[in-house]
Amino acid sequence: MVIAGVPGLEWSDLDEARTPNLWRLVAQGASASLSTRAVPPPDRGITCPIAGWLTVSAGQRAGTASKGCPEPPRPEPTPQGGATVPGWSALAAHQAETGYNAQLGTLGQLVTDGGGKVAAIGPGAALAAADKSGNIAKYAPTPADLGDPAPYNLIVLEAADLANAWAKQPLDEYGVPVSLAPAARQEAAKRADQQIGALLGRLPIDTTVLVAGVSDVTPNAHLHVAIATGPSPDGRPYPHGFLTATSTRQDGLVAITDLTATAIDLLGLPAQRAVVGRPWRPGGAAPATPSGTVSELADEDLASQVLREVRGPFFAVFVTIQLLFYAFAALALRRRRTTADGATPSGPAHASSPPVEEADASPASAVPDSEPTPQTQPAHTPDRAAQDGGGADGTAAQAGDDDVDASAGELGGGGRPHASTSKLLVSVQIVAVVSGAIAVSTFLAQLVPWWSLPVPMLSVIVTILAIAGLITAAAFAGPWRADVLGPLTVVSAVTSVALLLDVMTGSKLQVNAVSGYEPVTGGRFYGFSNIAFAIYATGTVLGLAGVAQWLLRRGLPRVVVVVLCGLYGGFAVFADGWPSWGADFGGVPAFVIGLAVFLILLSGKRVSLLRLALVGLAGVALVGALSVFDWLRPDAERTHLGTFVQQVIDGQAWTVVGRKFGAMIGVTVGNWSLTLLSLVALAFLFLVLARPSRWGAPALGQAYHRAPTLRAGLFGALTSAFVGFLMNDSGIAIPAMALTVAVPLTLAACVRALQLSKPTPPAPRSEPAEPRRAEA
Repeated sequence: MVIAGVPGLEWSDLDEARTPNLWRLVAQGASASLSTRAVPPPDRGITCPIAGWLTVSAGQRAGTASKGCPEPPRPEPTPQGGATVPGWSALAAHQAETGYNAQLGTLGQLVTDGGGKVAAIGPGAALAAADKSGNIAKYAPTPADLGDPAPYNLIVLEAADLANAWAKQPLDEYGVPVSLAPAARQEAAKRADQQIGALLGRLPIDTTVLVAGVSDVTPNAHLHVAIATGPSPDGRPYPHGFLTATSTRQDGLVAITDLTATAIDLLGLPAQRAVVGRPWRPGGAAPATPSGTVSELADEDLASQVLREVRGPFFAVFVTIQLLFYAFAALALRRRRTTADGATPSGPAHASSPPVEEADASPASAVPDSEPTPQTQPAHTPDRAAQDGGGADGTAAQAGDDDVDASAGELGGGGRPHASTSKLLVSVQIVAVVSGAIAVSTFLAQLVPWWSLPVPMLSVIVTILAIAGLITAAAFAGPWRADVLGPLTVVSAVTSVALLLDVMTGSKLQVNAVSGYEPVTGGRFYGFSNIAFAIYATGTVLGLAGVAQWLLRRGLPRVVVVVLCGLYGGFAVFADGWPSWGADFGGVPAFVIGLAVFLILLSGKRVSLLRLALVGLAGVALVGALSVFDWLRPDAERTHLGTFVQQVIDGQAWTVVGRKFGAMIGVTVGNWSLTLLSLVALAFLFLVLARPSRWGAPALGQAYHRAPTLRAGLFGALTSAFVGFLMNDSGIAIPAMALTVAVPLTLAACVRALQLSKPTPPAPRSEPAEPRRAEA
């Protein structure tokens, strides 16, 4: 078999006239985009050619200690026709400092130990083909110097024309060459194609050829070319179509570490634990013509490049708008309080006492099953529909409308209008629901090819806002709009179900999504990313809170409601951790604890440290069981859950944990905008909505009174986000994204509670007290 590595080769480089040999291979075999993520140079998120070749050698991410992208060292010839890689020992020793501990020489050593012969053509190929001592049995500078290729079991070819042309470019401030001009790039790709053609014409007819663009030759990371032709591991030729691998579970997408695993599999050699990739396999159907296949795969790289350009500005705009909205909402609530200055809303939340003290430790138990308890009895006792926001027959919309109708024309003290007539509060509620729907809309936007539109930044914003607008329209379309938790429940349910269905059907919506994962970075290719988990868990818990309120209001026994919520919540947790779906290691314990807090509060019980500890142990046991189950499967079918179990057995777990902990600290400290957003969102929740201060009315207390399950859902969602922050390498991004769902939707519920409250006349002003004898 042959590995033909072309550092920097992208799908946009292929052309039927300019690269005829590569074009023919696309027509004959299977193709995919190649994520080449290895160990990048300092301050640059790219894979240098030398790092790509070392990664192929080890089957694990590898790199060098040098700044920028040094050229691969020139092999030193030996009298027997082989060569030795200079500086090999230093390169091998450096891998222990990268956090991946790549074992250089794994591929070459395995072939040699199995009795096979290895040949390398070019300096980069020598790095990939060398054994663990840095030696290559046969080395040739060019294909013509190799001689007869038939005796060799593995031939590694470096077609370095793109990399050589790039190395001649001026360096940027990080020591990385700037991009090639289009004409120079096309000419270099043409020469690389000629090199590959020169070798292909001399190979036996039954040779398997793997073509890979093993690195970047640009200042920014790209997806690259991956092609497989000839006999596959099962003996049948690779058919025309897409390649896939269990490491990505995506048709048309494979990783550079998979290249090593594929070579080992094709040669019939035993799989190695040090190799983290999985063999390439034929995947789904590709366009019938090479031009269609090339165009579709080039579009995937275009999407990744556009995502890189728009993600930073998008989140900057998103964070800024969220902060401004919180300020606007705080002012709107303060205006409501001053314009109704002479009135006090009915219900348990009076200006003289914080609303969070009303229901004490049993918020869910405040849903009146029979008569209100003294703890929840309001000072002014309206009818049951006004208390609960829903009638005895369960028609929350009718009850809410009755309240509004009864008070819309009423004036508070001082002759000022009530909250139900405030258009400003209506605007706040609508914008809050749109804001809460933004998170899931960033995934649903992948249903539209926004990256191919003329102005991508504007296109992605318009697409996301349009989808969020549709979800908001659904939230206000039915009778549920009059209920305190109606819009919250709709948005949360859409969030939970959409992401659940996505992971059950291959996680297509998360690939290259603004809040998803980027194939070019290679952090994750399937299942729940950390940010998606935060959004999914928050939507699930809040959605269950809304459904629970609806069920309780219709007279279902509390124990039945708790069981029903537990069933869906348990399935949601299972989907998050199941290796074939979510495959989320750190999210499962966080989700279990957050869901348990919700269910405990929903049942009317207190959350104690002992219960939290027991639930935490249950979450760890669950993810441990799922991981062991995954580990018991064959190596080629394992996800990172089973891989971590093997790393524990091999004593490498602390290396992984240390790397992820460092990433968590780096994200939290380095991403000040998300940290600021999290702090402001929490301050708005607990200092604006939850306290009857000069900033506004005690709206959260009134929302808790009319929809007691909101407190259980809110505390469950916040608990899940906090534990997720501690257990995942995305750090502050997890609570930040959870809060962008939870806080706006809670605000919408609070606004509705204010609209449903009835003003009561203020108490008469007391007369001045008579002076005491001493004062007189």
